[in-house]
Amino acid sequence: MNYIRQRQLDNLKATLKHGKVVVIYGARRTGKTTLIQEFLREEDGPYLLVSGEDITVQGYLSSQSLEKLKEFVGKNRLLVVDEAQKVKNIGLNLKLIVDHIPDIRIVATGSSSFDLARSIGEPLTGRKTTLIQYPLSQLELGAIEQRHQTEARLESRLIYGSYPEIVLMGDNRERQQYLKEIVSSYLYKDILELEGIRQSAKIGRLLQLIAFQIGKEVSYSELGASLGMSKNTVDHYLDLLEKAFVIQKLGGFSRNLRSEVTKNSRYYFIDNGIRNALINNFNLLELRNDTGELWENYLVIERLKRQEYLREPANNYFWRTYSKQELDLVEERNGKLYGYEMKWGKAKPRPPKEWTAAYPDAEWHLLNRENYHGFIAGE
Repeated sequence: MNYIRQRQLDNLKATLKHGKVVVIYGARRTGKTTLIQEFLREEDGPYLLVSGEDITVQGYLSSQSLEKLKEFVGKNRLLVVDEAQKVKNIGLNLKLIVDHIPDIRIVATGSSSFDLARSIGEPLTGRKTTLIQYPLSQLELGAIEQRHQTEARLESRLIYGSYPEIVLMGDNRERQQYLKEIVSSYLYKDILELEGIRQSAKIGRLLQLIAFQIGKEVSYSELGASLGMSKNTVDHYLDLLEKAFVIQKLGGFSRNLRSEVTKNSRYYFIDNGIRNALINNFNLLELRNDTGELWENYLVIERLKRQEYLREPANNYFWRTYSKQELDLVEERNGKLYGYEMKWGKAKPRPPKEWTAAYPDAEWHLLNRENYHGFIAGE
């Protein structure tokens, strides 16, 4: 299997310091373990690589005994804990290691932020850096392909996404089987295990409903009515799915106008292939009526990948008024607003009048197939 260099490899090297912990979050099968393996290839000193799924490792790393922890680490000055969310009280124990073992460096990975963050966040305040590992980004793929190849593969990425193994597969039937396997075996695993939820069928149905509402505000009450559950339960499930890196939530932006919509949120899938597997639709774009939604989902998520990998912090929103003027994405960064409208076809709309009137200093950009590349991969 060929290795496509991950952008987080450089960020991991830059942020991992003595006396610090780097926490790497990301969905299963997005390459966290591969990232660690590549990092360790260039590691000169002794290190200890363990899995939080190992019951012996759990015994040591949940002990809260300084002597047991020191014995476990030994002479190693780099500790890597894969699947760290499986270890009880992992944050407190890593704090003990950092505080009492000189020059130690620690990397912890997890496929779910909700449990690992809950366990690791407060004890390691001021001692940790967080990295998110997404499916492969165009920033990474651009290093191994020419621009014409990127354009030729765009349809495939809108349909099958960019999980590492998907990118390296050459057969679409194989891609479909792989994505269906992720949906059936991995997608809800952390939620079901860590939250004790047993309604996997309803979670799947909830995601299917979200899949048909990309680029639209969702109503928790309407979703709840369709699924036979309360809107609070819907809200809770969506929150867990976001923290398990299945979907991404965008809230509405508002600063000046009473007419701006902010009550509801929009949701995007971290990977287009997962979205299409959930609704079992891998048709070519010419046979679909949701190409615009796939395009919007792709651009929004690729932009989030770019922000994460290039360490470009931004607040992200959508914008819409009750008179139905809207922008697909609004970025607030460095004290300035940037509005983006995303069009798959040849339409060339003008900036919404209410946007330019309310935010005269903000920028507005139309993103289409002619200029999208710089938006997601330009540096």
